[in-house]
Amino acid sequence: MHFENQVITYKSCTEPLIGPSEKPFGYSSVSLYFYPLNIPMYQLTLNMYETVGLAAVVLFVGTILVRHSKLLRRFFIPAAVVGGMLFAIVSLCLYSADIVEIQFDDTLRQITMMVFFCSIGFLASFKMLKAGGKLVSILVVLMLVLILMQNGVGIVCADIFGLDSKYGLALGSISLCGGHGTAAAYGELLVDDYGLVGADSVCLASATFGLALAGFIGGPLAKRLVWKHRLEPSTEDYEFKVKEPEKLQERRFLTAAGMIAVCLGAGAVFNLLFEDTDITLPVYLGAMLIAFVFRNTAEKIGVEVPVREVEILGWVCLCLFLSMALMSIKLWELEDLALAMVVTLLIQAVALGLFVYYLVFRATGKNYESAALVTGVAGFGMGAIPNAIANMEALIREHGPAPVAYFVVPIIGGVFLDIINVVVLTVLLNLL
Repeated sequence: MHFENQVITYKSCTEPLIGPSEKPFGYSSVSLYFYPLNIPMYQLTLNMYETVGLAAVVLFVGTILVRHSKLLRRFFIPAAVVGGMLFAIVSLCLYSADIVEIQFDDTLRQITMMVFFCSIGFLASFKMLKAGGKLVSILVVLMLVLILMQNGVGIVCADIFGLDSKYGLALGSISLCGGHGTAAAYGELLVDDYGLVGADSVCLASATFGLALAGFIGGPLAKRLVWKHRLEPSTEDYEFKVKEPEKLQERRFLTAAGMIAVCLGAGAVFNLLFEDTDITLPVYLGAMLIAFVFRNTAEKIGVEVPVREVEILGWVCLCLFLSMALMSIKLWELEDLALAMVVTLLIQAVALGLFVYYLVFRATGKNYESAALVTGVAGFGMGAIPNAIANMEALIREHGPAPVAYFVVPIIGGVFLDIINVVVLTVLLNLL
């Protein structure tokens, strides 16, 4: 950790603010001069260990705040987001007061991001698609349409406000369908590779805004559909076999960590194949695709993959990654983008409501399960899986069980949505 003086140059005022000829009657002959205080702003630079240590503190603070706040728990705001945004606000105050600007080492942020997206690849399998049947396939197609719609709305709004079209992706599926993990990763990509000032702040702020809105969209729409069409739960019995989770073992964690490490290395080689081309890939895409192939190949030949351990490792890395990403965003860069961001996100909320009310409901059978899917898709379409589950549980408590929707939504929103989103965003970034 070290401080550096940031050189600030002030132009001294050599002329009085009120000259002799401008003095009012009775004014003193003493001339007034303005000399600004020459107080330098310091640059506080944290190394890799200090950065991750501060991120852990930020995460713990967020956990305590969420634990003691019914409002934060109601909207399922992650602890990393709460702590990270709080620290970002403190940083904004310090920067605005010309006291200090904090710089962070991003080495471990990159590593935790890579591990998280690699774990997403391990969680997707064709066996899941088969278990969900035709409904899962329909929803996969609908998710593709949703992602294209959100990016289309974002690009059009960005053009209207005179912004680079890539800002439209930041206000589209990067932040909404993608959530905070994708928002943090792509925000960094938009800043570093495309030079979009403040894009990282826009992505994370939009993802947070989406979390807050997600709880207000699906529930009222689903209840209206139930009332309008007089829908009731099916009397048909559904049986979904869920394996009891095995006890966590050191050996399985070691295997999971080793598999992730192999996929990270192979993914880096995969990305090198495109290094000399005009195609820009997210740094984690290769690892995620390799993990997806690894998982499905292992299942095909009968090799067990420690999925639960991979998921836990991915979740831990996601929490640290979000803490580091959010505490380092520069909120002062949002000033010129705030109006465009708020207007676009409100339009996105309306578009998502229309999408789930008319398209998702009709495409999935126009029955009670469809109404549950409406509220679930609305939950992760601008928020995250916890929002989707909470939306469905509110409907289920009042009107009865929806076992199919309860089984399908986590598969679609928790796994396949991220993979479809990354592929679409990669194509769009190379076209825009």
